[in-house]
Amino acid sequence: MQTRRIRWHIAVFLAPAVLVYTAVMILPLFNTLRLALFTEVDQARVYVGLENFRTLFLDPLWSAQFWNALGNNFWFFLIHMLVQNPIGIALAAILSHPRLRFAALYRSAIFIPTILSFVIVGFAWKLILSPLWGIAPSMLDAVGLKSLFAPWLGKEEYALTTLALVSVWQFVGIPMMLIYAALLSIPEEILEAGEIDGITGASAFWKIKLPLILPSIGIISILTFVGNFNAFDLIYVSQGALAGPDFSTDILGTFMYRTFFGFQLQLGDPYMGSAIAGAMFAIILVGVCVYLFGIQTRMRRYQL
Repeated sequence: MQTRRIRWHIAVFLAPAVLVYTAVMILPLFNTLRLALFTEVDQARVYVGLENFRTLFLDPLWSAQFWNALGNNFWFFLIHMLVQNPIGIALAAILSHPRLRFAALYRSAIFIPTILSFVIVGFAWKLILSPLWGIAPSMLDAVGLKSLFAPWLGKEEYALTTLALVSVWQFVGIPMMLIYAALLSIPEEILEAGEIDGITGASAFWKIKLPLILPSIGIISILTFVGNFNAFDLIYVSQGALAGPDFSTDILGTFMYRTFFGFQLQLGDPYMGSAIAGAMFAIILVGVCVYLFGIQTRMRRYQL
């Protein structure tokens, strides 16, 4: 009986990446979770177990800020799911049409904002939307819609939605390219068989292409969920650490930053900041697990 040979070269090639990832991601993660179990009393570290989490969830001083940031995070994520991903799928379907001219140019133009710095995007859109020197009022005035303009980044009811749409503009190229790649991977034989049965045009997309790219859409949904609950940069650049106006754009990332490092008159508390980071990790982990369980359940039903 021939023994199975161990492929040591795989471990050798993976080792550097695993070591780097462990050093810069895994160890800091566990150290942050460990730090959430302590607090400082008389300049000494004291173990308090889950007391920091109880304070975060139940203490009125902390819970109001936490639930406000969590609700804003969910709204931020919902806009991306309902606006960014459908637009990305639609763009991919259009750009994958074999008869479309200059498709490569369009793909590049849509994807370019994705590689721009958050600082550039944040400041650029602050200048565009400024009621004093921005070009948005004059552009709306040119088409007779100046009455619709408002200081969207300065009003509590509009600020978070405006920033979410800016983020959609920046990152719509990611789902577009992923879905585009999935559409190109569909075998031509399947599409030709559909044409023989009279399934062409838009009906071919809904009846043939869309069911085949559902796994890719599921991956995009997970990436959108994780990315939006780790969001920080755009809010910080555009609205500052206080996430104004009046914390209306505050999300878990900015809340954790203010708590951990301190800001202006607020002293930093690394223990409560670690508790917020631990809550963020738990939310992301539970969300991803629930989504994967749902996908697995659907696949089992499909096989049955």
